[in-house]
Amino acid sequence: MHHFEYRNGKLFAEEVNVSELAKQYGTPAYIYSAATFRRHFQAFDSAFSDLDHLTCFSVKANSNLSVLKMLAEQGAGMDVVSGGELFRALKAGVAADKIVYSGVGKRAAEIKQALEAGILMFNVESIAELHKINDVAEEMGKIAKISIRINPDVDPQTHPYISTGMKKNKFGLDIEHSLEAYKLAAKLSHIEPIGMDCHIGSQLTSISPFLEALEKLLKFYERLKEINISIQYLDLGGGLGISYEEEEPPHPSEFGKALAEKLAGVPLKVILEPGRVIAGNAGIMVTEVIYTKSNPTKNFLIVDAGMNDLIRPSLYGSYHRIGEVEKNERETKEYDIVGPICESGDFLARERDLPEVHDGELLAVFSAGAYGFTMASNYNSRPRACELIVDGETILVARKRESYEDLVANEL
Repeated sequence: MHHFEYRNGKLFAEEVNVSELAKQYGTPAYIYSAATFRRHFQAFDSAFSDLDHLTCFSVKANSNLSVLKMLAEQGAGMDVVSGGELFRALKAGVAADKIVYSGVGKRAAEIKQALEAGILMFNVESIAELHKINDVAEEMGKIAKISIRINPDVDPQTHPYISTGMKKNKFGLDIEHSLEAYKLAAKLSHIEPIGMDCHIGSQLTSISPFLEALEKLLKFYERLKEINISIQYLDLGGGLGISYEEEEPPHPSEFGKALAEKLAGVPLKVILEPGRVIAGNAGIMVTEVIYTKSNPTKNFLIVDAGMNDLIRPSLYGSYHRIGEVEKNERETKEYDIVGPICESGDFLARERDLPEVHDGELLAVFSAGAYGFTMASNYNSRPRACELIVDGETILVARKRESYEDLVANEL
């Protein structure tokens, strides 16, 4: 559920007319619903109330400071994958001991930054990283708390670019190498293994891959106990999908019930790292039609948002529902909705049916709250869009639109 709805043919974000937002703040623009963020977080977090757990929002999904602050106020921890994301989480007021640091390529300076902050733990993805963390912790006179990211070789049945838990993926260690990593961690002077971690992919529309991975992790947990390695945390990552088109992902409560059954009597605190399921349908991107164009085989809507603003359709072939900001009763036509970038791969949708659209009209790209702005770029020297948060009737400019001066501010 989300708080974007049509009233008398006009699209509203909570209590605010989207057309008025576009008129005041320009396009393209990302518009987020505060009520939807809060609702989705509480719906997810409460689904695991039968478990001792910590819900860490995946910052890579939406890293706006105001979004992070809003979720932190709801009790969220954070899952970060870079020093920049850690900086954002701390700046947003997230308690360091509710931050988990994932990612395959942590640099020494980032490890130091995290140790200085006092994060909950690192999710370690290689033997080399384990040694690096130990070296940095030793130099600082600190003990680094870690878990090993275990790659269970489970097919998440999702897009190959967002599949992360199979042998061919770059993430984590397989079961046997994970056991060796834990043995090493127990011997290293400035490492304390406190958890085990697994993240198999994103946009999963079934809980069966999660449960398959969990079975392997619980067997591995028994092997850890046999070698006297005692852990306290089980990090199951994120990945629960949302409905972009006709997907029917499970409700978090279904996942929570299944986990509670599987983990009954297991003395581990569960960490969950949702991103898309919280943020995806909490945001839209609004764009203006600059030109309409037709050739013998195609009708085009050329809009002012390009692949630099929303790359998911070009990168993944992803579907986003697109609708008029103000509905009309015109005859339906089939369009390719394309941007101004000098690439044939610059499109938001292909062969999409819409009531006939005219120059200057507005379109809303739905389900754009996750992996929208965070993946945006300045390609073709295009300033990035603004980000707005609507909270009832209140409008917050969460990020100002970039200017041309912003584009060159760091160049000499």
